[in-house]
Amino acid sequence: MTARAHGALLVVGDVVTDVVARHQGPLASGTDTTATIRTVPGGAGANVACWAAHWGCPEVRLLGRVGADASAWHEEELVGCGVRPHLVIDPQAPTGTVICLVDTDAAAERTFLTDSGASLRLEPRDWSEALLDGVAWLHLSGYLLFSEPSRALVKVALETARARGVPVSLDPASAGFLVNLGVDRFLALVEGVDVLLPSRDEACLLTGLPEVADAAAKLSRQVPLVIAKQGAEGALVARSGSVLAHVPAASATPRDTTGAGDAFTGAFLATLLTGAEPEDAAAAGCRAGALAVERVGGRPPVRD
Repeated sequence: MTARAHGALLVVGDVVTDVVARHQGPLASGTDTTATIRTVPGGAGANVACWAAHWGCPEVRLLGRVGADASAWHEEELVGCGVRPHLVIDPQAPTGTVICLVDTDAAAERTFLTDSGASLRLEPRDWSEALLDGVAWLHLSGYLLFSEPSRALVKVALETARARGVPVSLDPASAGFLVNLGVDRFLALVEGVDVLLPSRDEACLLTGLPEVADAAAKLSRQVPLVIAKQGAEGALVARSGSVLAHVPAASATPRDTTGAGDAFTGAFLATLLTGAEPEDAAAAGCRAGALAVERVGGRPPVRD
């Protein structure tokens, strides 16, 4: 699991439009609930790529699939964040859309309503081995495992990366979708991945263990390095069946937790690619997560 110095990061994943509705307290069923609503670019894969570029990764590429309805906007937003987009325009499906309901009275916790649209229609013919030319690391969004076409793409991308000696990381992405996919099936699909970055809920779901430290340790017997993201409680670094470090969170005043895990992953990968130890990369991830929750939406600020 050694990254090549000065190589690019390739992210393969979802590009979606987020509609973020920030409201106070429970939703009022059957009537109006006052909210502040913003439409912003999102998608776990796209967010990771943008945060990696923001964190100093010199070259970040993104392969994703969008509809013709919003392709130009998404490309412009990605380029503005320093990402080289490779966007496939779907001839039938619109760009994916996620409604993010953010309760400002509950630590900015969010609930998602997801229409994946074109994002999970990535397929093997969208892949090219040339995407890996000059690449030091491949990151896969776990959302790709939740449809048959994109699962097939993951298989091809993972096999190509392994043949070239390019390390691969994956973020499981969604505990809700994991339940539908099935734990055993997920673990079989990620065989050969070098780094797994689950949330606390995802780690516990994948192992059936109630304590995240035990879950991370168990997962690290199957995946060489596991980074368990715990939000306000920081992150755990596990390898070879043991938790090696507990990295504390950075302080923050949450406004919107959408994309905080993606920010962690992007900064983690950017730092790891400098040759840093996983504990230091996780600390960078915690700092990025803290910055992310103080902003609305899942992207970093665009630099001038």
